[in-house]
Amino acid sequence: MKIGDLAKATNTLPETVRFYEREGLLPSPARTEGNYRSYTAEHAQRLAFIRHCRSLDMTLAEIRTLLHFKDAPSENCGVVDELIASHIEQVVVRIRELKALEAELRSLHRSCSVGRAAVNCGILGGLERAAKQNSKNVRSLPLGS
Repeated sequence: MKIGDLAKATNTLPETVRFYEREGLLPSPARTEGNYRSYTAEHAQRLAFIRHCRSLDMTLAEIRTLLHFKDAPSENCGVVDELIASHIEQVVVRIRELKALEAELRSLHRSCSVGRAAVNCGILGGLERAAKQNSKNVRSLPLGS
């Protein structure tokens, strides 16, 4: 199949397919006499695997590691277990950060009174105060941080 067919079959943009090839995650396909890429069902399966890993917010490095073990099925998969455990911890941290973000946004939203002039907007005022506080923290950092 051509790149467009592969892209459509996996709901992936052709440029993303090319990117995964450049990154070495997807093997380069054979070429036709007309120099078109000719993908196989194995390419589609591997691309689906990559896309699912990305949907789980895995990095390219993590996916590269997982693909290594898929390609070497007789190797011990302890590294895979460690990788997933580490990824779970990253997700837990990200959830904590997102909950803090939600709380801050809800607090800003509560400060809103519809119909006020922008100069009196509680949300804009809250954002301005936080920006000033953050800029004080940045100024207090040593140069090069």
